[in-house]
Amino acid sequence: MAKILIVDDEKDIVDALRIYLSGNDYQLFEAYTGKQALDIVKDNEIDLILMDIMMPEMDGIRATHELRKITNIPIIFLTAKSEDVDKVLGLEIGADDYITKPFNPTEVIARVKSQLRRYTQLGGKTINNMVYQNGGIILDDEKKTVTVDGNIIDVTPMEYGILKLLIQNPGKVFSSYEIYKNVWNDELMLNDGVVSVHIRHLREKIEINPSEPRYIRVVWGQGYKMEEYHG
Repeated sequence: MAKILIVDDEKDIVDALRIYLSGNDYQLFEAYTGKQALDIVKDNEIDLILMDIMMPEMDGIRATHELRKITNIPIIFLTAKSEDVDKVLGLEIGADDYITKPFNPTEVIARVKSQLRRYTQLGGKTINNMVYQNGGIILDDEKKTVTVDGNIIDVTPMEYGILKLLIQNPGKVFSSYEIYKNVWNDELMLNDGVVSVHIRHLREKIEINPSEPRYIRVVWGQGYKMEEYHG
C-alpha cells in the first residue's frame, strides 16, 4: 500500500484530495505546513508527496529543498495559475511535476499513479539483465544504476526514465510530449517546462560541459535525441 502525504495549509483542499484518493488503496497522511511535512517524512516511509507552495512556517519551495537532502520520493506541487515562477523554481530544486488549482480529480489520480509507477519501477527489479551503453554512459536496468566515465551518478526517477528512453533509441528524436507520455506514463496535457527542466538537470550530471552536450542534443522545433557518441 502506497503512503501519500498531502501538504496544504487549507483544510478544505486537504479534505478534497483525501476524498479523491481514498478509493485507491492508499494510506494517506496530512500536514498543514512544510515543517510538519518534513517531520512526517522523517518518521514514516512516505512514497509520494502532494505539496502546496504557499504555506506558513515553511513554504513548499523550502520544504522541497530540505526534502531533497534526505529523499528522492516523487513530489507533485499544488499550484495556483498565478504561481508560474514558483512552478519553475519548484522543478529546479527537485519537484517532479505539478497540478494547477482548481483540481480535476481525474488528473490528480492519473498524475499520482504515474509518479508512483515510475518510482516503483526505478526501485524494483527487472527479469532480464539489460545494460545500455553510449560512449561513457552505462545504464544498468537490473541494478538501476547510471555510470558516467566509470563514476556512478545519482539520478531522480524522472531523470532515469528520460535517460533510459533516449539511450534505448540512439538517434531517434522525441518531442517533449512523447518524452512526457513515455516517462510520466500518462497522456494528459504536458506541463510546460517540466521535460526541459529535467533534461537540463540530467545534462548537468552526465555531460562534461552541459552547454555543449555530447549526448543529449536538442533538435530545434522537434525535440531531443541521444547522439550516438564514438569519442
